[in-house]
Amino acid sequence: QVQLVESGGGLVQPGGSLRLSCETSGIIFSIYACAWYRQAPGKQRELVATISVGGSTNYADSVKGRSTISRDNAKNTMYLQMNSLKPEDTAVYYCNVVRRTPGGSTTYWGQGTQVTVSS
Repeated sequence: QVQLVESGGGLVQPGGSLRLSCETSGIIFSIYACAWYRQAPGKQRELVATISVGGSTNYADSVKGRSTISRDNAKNTMYLQMNSLKPEDTAVYYCNVVRRTPGGSTTYWGQGTQVTVSS
């Protein structure tokens, strides 16, 4: 059974920091690319950051310079460090893993963790 369990969300003041974690089980984590998405109320889910199997990273312009995605294959866990948080970062954050092969792709999602940035 595949599980992705997020943690680390919560209420933080503007300018603060949070570190989200996503612990996976039931998959060979090291062969999956990882990503964080977020969905604010009334908005579509958007891609926040990605990290490839080899460790290459990409970020949405809205978080670039303020966020760092990382992975620890030994712990089967991905992370999203977010700094200088803004109210517009308020959303439910979801972790995602995907494995692409010539025959198709396999993807799994976490259940989401709420991040609220407010004074």
